[in-house]
Amino acid sequence: MQKTNERIPLLDILRGFAILGTLGTNIWIFAHLGDISYLFTIDHAIWWESVQDFLRLVVLFLVNGKLLGLLTMMFGVGLELKYQQSLRKGTAWPGVYLWTSLFLLMEGLIHFTLVMEYDILMSYAVTAIIVSFIIKGGDKLIKRAMIITGTFHAVVMLYILGVSIYFGSGVMLLGDMDYTVSLYQNGTWIEQIQARLENFLPLRSEAIFVIPMNIFLFLAGIRLMRSGSFSSDETGKRIRNKMLWIGLGIGIPLNLLTFVPGGVFDFPVRYLFAPVLSIGYIALIAKMVEINERLWLWSRFEDIGKMALSCYVTQNILASFIFYGWGLGLGGKVNSLMTIGIWLLISILQMIFAMFWLRRFKFGPMEFARRYFTGMMIGKK
Repeated sequence: MQKTNERIPLLDILRGFAILGTLGTNIWIFAHLGDISYLFTIDHAIWWESVQDFLRLVVLFLVNGKLLGLLTMMFGVGLELKYQQSLRKGTAWPGVYLWTSLFLLMEGLIHFTLVMEYDILMSYAVTAIIVSFIIKGGDKLIKRAMIITGTFHAVVMLYILGVSIYFGSGVMLLGDMDYTVSLYQNGTWIEQIQARLENFLPLRSEAIFVIPMNIFLFLAGIRLMRSGSFSSDETGKRIRNKMLWIGLGIGIPLNLLTFVPGGVFDFPVRYLFAPVLSIGYIALIAKMVEINERLWLWSRFEDIGKMALSCYVTQNILASFIFYGWGLGLGGKVNSLMTIGIWLLISILQMIFAMFWLRRFKFGPMEFARRYFTGMMIGKK
């Protein structure tokens, strides 16, 4: 088991890479004014007839579900670090971590209400609470929980795949996208908030649906951390070499199914095959860092990783302002190339923001708020 009191730069780099990568998925939702069909092929099947659709699918092949899977595993790694810290200090577990998770749940609710209906923080908070009790049971309980949640999730995904193949098309129910597009194109910010609250349960269905997958990936992150996968020694390098070949060798072919038209593989690619490629991304980034650890980009990813929560919320606020009608109103008016450019622009702004902020402060603004209010909840100053 890998134990350390020091921050591991690779973990922050991976976390920062994942944060910007999630925007690479969400940017299409913002750019198309909440129309999530643009994440899939069910309503956009003939992508080879359009350069713009091809560009969109190439980006989604690289990021859709993959960076979310990576980020989910990084949350598991963070939980493991908190757990090991608790063991070293001899404090009760989950103890303070429960308060931290509850505060994350509150942050997610605020983010969902004020910014974006596809918030991931609430789902992570619920998952963290569940996993914080599983981890107390030791490696055997962790393994058993992974088998149960992983099998359940895989069976559900394969069932959906089987139904989709039987009917010859995807089975997703996306709802009234015309209403959603009109809301984000013409509605005020207050009207958008009201719509999210009025449709709270339907809009939170994905956050609930992915909890078994989240539990599995949290626990996978914990096991990777315990196995020494992120260490710089030979053991870590050997494990990451296996992760690279498995993650890319299996993950790339499976995720190429996203190009199959009709939406048949939409759900399995995002929720079942994507995390396999996430494993490959972890190993690939680690290998690239080993080759040139002084690369300027790694420092910028590391900065974002140190204030991941602040950057996640900030990038969604920026995208909302750029695309929604109450802001610049560019939604529905930009093509795929311009959307990619805006994604890169927001990413660069995030890098600059994180770099200058951390020169003056130890924590990001939301990270500081969490520490402060968690301290208040447990009666500490």
